[in-house]
Amino acid sequence: MGSSAASATCLQAILRDPVLEVVGVVTQPDRPVGRGKVVSPCPCKAFAIAHGISNIITPDNVNDAQSLAQIYAWHPDVIAVVAFGQFLKKPILEMPLFGCVNCHFSLLPKYRGAAPVVAAIAAGDRLTGVSIIKMGLGMDDGPILMQRFEPICSDSTGGSLMNDLAIAGGVSLAKVLRMMNDNALPPPVEQNDADATFAYKLKKSDGLIDWTAPVLTIDRKIRAYSPWPGSYTFLPERFRRKGNSGRLVVVKAEIAGRIAPEQREMEPGSVLEIDAKGRPVVRCADTALRLLAVKPEGSSVMPAEAFVRGRPLVAGDRLLNE
Repeated sequence: MGSSAASATCLQAILRDPVLEVVGVVTQPDRPVGRGKVVSPCPCKAFAIAHGISNIITPDNVNDAQSLAQIYAWHPDVIAVVAFGQFLKKPILEMPLFGCVNCHFSLLPKYRGAAPVVAAIAAGDRLTGVSIIKMGLGMDDGPILMQRFEPICSDSTGGSLMNDLAIAGGVSLAKVLRMMNDNALPPPVEQNDADATFAYKLKKSDGLIDWTAPVLTIDRKIRAYSPWPGSYTFLPERFRRKGNSGRLVVVKAEIAGRIAPEQREMEPGSVLEIDAKGRPVVRCADTALRLLAVKPEGSSVMPAEAFVRGRPLVAGDRLLNE
């Protein structure tokens, strides 16, 4: 059961193992995607179809009677769940002989919930990982069967770290399933609920940059929220075209370091200077952030210097929060 690209990566790892047999795939229903709102399958379903899997269902509610009947007909020994997006109720959890196992992209009990990868980068963590757990009725609180560690680098983004964790998760999940088959799993480790933290589902509006925050906080947020929901600010009024809100997504940035004494008097969000390469340097609570790549509303991603050539920001202009 899965829906995301990470789910597809984990499915690929399972398919590569000659001991394991995939008897069915459960994904989210096809949904409109992109500007054209073309109804398309999720990445996991698209991958399953491309690899010859025909037993695929896409229920709105995996716990309804029809879905239960179909899954029961497959007679699964175990159900592997990766970023599926629906809660499983007791009849499904207790259906397979070996239960349901989940690949979660954090070192549980830290960052239970929907957005653990984003949360780890935004918090400034230097280490994260994947946890394979036996699923219960609670959110990500089941006993841990295996964990694998993954470093968070200074240039890690939500997207790049998710790709690394998906590979690690696929390897770990397949290994756990093989060990289940061989009756070779070590005793599970119960989670300590007192140590649990939560990473709740993000909204697009969460990406608004607060220039009054420290530069390190803003830098981490930009990396964590790339590619989704994206970190954004708003241009001064004079750069807003008709029917355009002036939203500017900051795709890539770097900490600019020290700022001149006279620049300390400028308000957060102010453009301190346009550097020698034509890139804006923006005041934060403490120091400043240099914008490297941006995506203006209605346009593609471009280098910050190319953006400034078309919309000539100058020192003293201020990026806004609405």
